[in-house]
Amino acid sequence: MATAPYGVRLLVGAAVTAIEETRKLPQTILMYPMTVVSTVAHVVMKVQQDLADLVIKGDSALESIFPPKDEQPEWATFDEDLPDDDADAPAADGERRTEGRFALYSMTDGIDDVKAAQTEATKNTEPAATAVTPPPIAAELDYESLTLAQLRARLQSLSVADLEALLAYEEAAKARAPFQTLLANRITRASAK
Repeated sequence: MATAPYGVRLLVGAAVTAIEETRKLPQTILMYPMTVVSTVAHVVMKVQQDLADLVIKGDSALESIFPPKDEQPEWATFDEDLPDDDADAPAADGERRTEGRFALYSMTDGIDDVKAAQTEATKNTEPAATAVTPPPIAAELDYESLTLAQLRARLQSLSVADLEALLAYEEAAKARAPFQTLLANRITRASAK
C-alpha cells in the first residue's frame, strides 16, 4: 500500500483528534470547574509567596540601614532577668518541692508529718485526746493506704452503712476534703437507688 501525502495524513490525524476530544467532552466539562479553581488557588499562593519574599528582602535591607535596638520594655520580665533565689532553685537531691498535680491521688509523707504536728499541738492544748478507731470496713479495705483513685474503684461494692462508717472515720481522723467529698457523693447516689 502506498503512503498518503503528508497533508492528507495531517488532516486525517486532526479529524481523529477532534472526534476523540468530542467524545471526552462530557467528562472534561465536569472536571473543568475543579481545574479552574485549582489553577486560581495555585496562582494566589504563588503571588502570596512572592509578596512574602519581597517583604523579607525589604526587612533585611531596612535592618542593614537601621539596625534594631535591643531595648526591653520595662513591663517585660523574663526568668533570666530575675535574681537567683534559693527558694526557687530545684532541690539538690532531686526531690520535688511541691506535691505535683497528682497529689490528691497518692499518699505523701508530708501530709502525715503535718497531721502529726497538728496532733502534737492538740495534745498540748487538750487534756485528753482520744484516738479514733477505724471501723472494720477500713481494716478490710486497708483504707489508710488507699489513694483517692483506688478508693473510687472500690466504692461500688460497698453498702451505704459501710460508706457512712468510712465517711465518719475520715472526718474524725484525717479530714481530707477530696475523700470526704467522694464518700458523701457516693452515699447520696447509693441512697437514691
